[in-house]
Amino acid sequence: MNSVFVAAFWMIGTIASFSAMAVAGREVSFALDTFEIMMYRSVVGVMVVCTLAGFTGTWRQIDRQQLGLQGVRNIAHFAGQNLWFYAVTAIPLAQVFALEFTSPIWVILFSPLILGERLTRIRMIAALIGFAGILIVARPDMAGINAGVIAAAASAVFFALTNVFTKRLTRTQSITCILFYLTAMQLAFGIIASGYDGDIALPDATTLPWLVLIGIAGLVAHFCLTNALAIAPATVVMPIDFIRLPAIAIIGMLVYNEALDIWVFVGALVIFAGNYLNIWVETRRAPA
Repeated sequence: MNSVFVAAFWMIGTIASFSAMAVAGREVSFALDTFEIMMYRSVVGVMVVCTLAGFTGTWRQIDRQQLGLQGVRNIAHFAGQNLWFYAVTAIPLAQVFALEFTSPIWVILFSPLILGERLTRIRMIAALIGFAGILIVARPDMAGINAGVIAAAASAVFFALTNVFTKRLTRTQSITCILFYLTAMQLAFGIIASGYDGDIALPDATTLPWLVLIGIAGLVAHFCLTNALAIAPATVVMPIDFIRLPAIAIIGMLVYNEALDIWVFVGALVIFAGNYLNIWVETRRAPA
């Protein structure tokens, strides 16, 4: 029972960090485009990772053995994160988070192709349930589909690719090495994408605090989530993570006057059911 409480503590940090990043991304969108947001976020990330590597003495773990795979992984993450930042400015925050929860469904489909894992009947059923949830959230008609919905749904696909490639990297690479190339490569991608038109907006006194928050919140969110999963099984952590949806819906209502859409919650519950079914079955199989 104590491990559940400790995992819940870490998940509070995860939920708060992801929510803060969404709000900060919307707050700076009036002055910076998504490429510039990612560039400045990566500047903060590089500083934090290099500082931690120096303090912990893990610089020696950074090598070039999987540089190509690191590049593919970070292109996928760069695309997903840019789409996500665009989505938080275009549609209600609750809808963005609901569609983001489909990422594990895409992992199920990509794993056989990239990791060589078997696509079982349960995994296929979980994927179909998840897609049904997508249809409920997006409501694919002329009124429901727009650029923001497409961007949020696509970001989940790229995040899934990121997770699958990360799993491959963890077979041979340390966390320090993965995080270093994550922040360094995305800083390079951000500079190229932001500067292609010869005009990079500089942060000012209004946007700088939000950019620092985005950079720190992104790292803290994944750090807290990793610790929660290390302490408690995914069947415990995932229901706690689902609290992100009502939490961001309330924030959207209070801060941005966004209406609470019941169908977003219904669709998200269906997506959650598909994800949880797969995790529950996989957890029961693990001891065998």
